[in-house]
Amino acid sequence: MKHARLLATLLLVVFGLTVTTASRRSRASSNEEGGAEGQQAPVEYSSAKSTASRPFSDVVRVGNILYLSGKLGTDSSGKLAPGGITAETKQALENIKAVLAANGSSLDNVVKSTVMLADMKEWADMNSVYTTVFKKDRMPARSAFGVTGLALNARVEIECIATLK
Repeated sequence: MKHARLLATLLLVVFGLTVTTASRRSRASSNEEGGAEGQQAPVEYSSAKSTASRPFSDVVRVGNILYLSGKLGTDSSGKLAPGGITAETKQALENIKAVLAANGSSLDNVVKSTVMLADMKEWADMNSVYTTVFKKDRMPARSAFGVTGLALNARVEIECIATLK
């Protein structure tokens, strides 16, 4: 009886391995023939045309999704918008809007954002501006957290993920 159980268990293991191997071969074959499974979306890396050499892309497109790097509230000269957290938040969102538009999207297509604040006490002030640029029924998922410092001593940095139009 003991040997019969051992033999049955061994047969099940061998059968399982055979089915798994056949399944993998079948998937590999369909992928080689242009099957949808396993195909990777093309990845495009883009950076703004500026003289500043930065070690990151402004936006990365993967299929129909745009991943934007964090944006500060800087003007075209690279200086922070004067006026503190509300002015910087407004400018950062304008910068995001411009990058989205240049890449075939808009604020209406933002599905996730991350807000980094130099001081969490400024969350309400940032939020008072942030909530004005998104439709009430289409607010993106969002994370917000405090950081110990941002580039240029900025008060806020915002990054987002958006779909194409």
